[in-house]
Amino acid sequence: MRFLQRFGPGLAISAAAIALSTPGPAIADEAANGKDTTYYISLGDSLTTGYQPDVDKDTDLAYTDDLYAQLKQRTPGLKHIRLGCTAETTESLIKGGKCDYPNAKSQLDAALQALAQHRGKVAYVTLSVGANDILLNCVGPAGTPDGACLNSRSQTMAKNLAQIAGALREAGTKNTQFVGSTYYNPFLATWLLGAAGQQAAKESAPLVGAANTGITQVYKSTGFKVADVAGAFSSDDFTTQVNVPGAGEAPLSVAKICQLTWACTMKDPHPNAEGHKVIAGAFAAQLADTDVPGASPSPTPTPDDSATPEPGTSTGGDTGANQPTTNGDLAETGASSSTPVLAGAGLAVVAAGSSAVYFARRRRTTNES
Repeated sequence: MRFLQRFGPGLAISAAAIALSTPGPAIADEAANGKDTTYYISLGDSLTTGYQPDVDKDTDLAYTDDLYAQLKQRTPGLKHIRLGCTAETTESLIKGGKCDYPNAKSQLDAALQALAQHRGKVAYVTLSVGANDILLNCVGPAGTPDGACLNSRSQTMAKNLAQIAGALREAGTKNTQFVGSTYYNPFLATWLLGAAGQQAAKESAPLVGAANTGITQVYKSTGFKVADVAGAFSSDDFTTQVNVPGAGEAPLSVAKICQLTWACTMKDPHPNAEGHKVIAGAFAAQLADTDVPGASPSPTPTPDDSATPEPGTSTGGDTGANQPTTNGDLAETGASSSTPVLAGAGLAVVAAGSSAVYFARRRRTTNES
């Protein structure tokens, strides 16, 4: 989720740390090795690759890896096809350009190929993408947003997301569960900058909330369930007051962003290991134990450290050959004091989400089996 390189004065984030990270493992191309083999396909941006700024690379700490370990407990033959690409936008996920996938032009193309290859055997598909679209390239070095850019990218994001989700849903079957996610609010870290930062943190909530409303609307229109990551991070709770180490009393939303991400320590918005576990929990809450090939009810899942990857698949870490390579860097993005402009862009996502419903529904067919 590399959509923020600068929170504001005093919270500049290293562009080098953002640009030099590597993507996660590529598409799995192995054949099913038995009737009980099923698949989990994870797609998205740097949330899905587990990028950690303290080591400046993608890791096996991603929520997708934690979720896979949980799902494997109730679906023993499950294999993970890990397609996430750090720096991915909705446009690049469709067209390619950020990461290279063997025999596929883009992350979406790779996912559709996997769904076709393992038709009827893909149990789960998860998706986290869109944050980069809204704030990428639309904020200048001084932190001043480009309103026209923000509104244009917001509308384009919603339409692209509808195309992505619709295509995935169409390629799946009745045995496949699809879940997309909202995003937490990394701008809450500005609270630590004093009065001006606290005001900026409060004003960021409507923007992120509106964007998440649009994202949710698009997902639901295409038959996806929605993992409420924003809710899991208490992103809108400014009422509950708790103690934040080194900062004193602050809203729960701020405490959570400091506890679950690197935003307050390394000035980087990516989730830490604990944050990824919380995100995995939000996804797991949307995935039922039934209606999945090979699944059986089980107690509360616990991570499985004994799983061994097959060629091209993953148990959570960077494994196998055919690893995609990163193409290009990210432009500088960030927060701004122009809340009305940003809020307008967030509301544009909701409007674009409404207009995308027709397209998304056209993508859904009755060819499930």
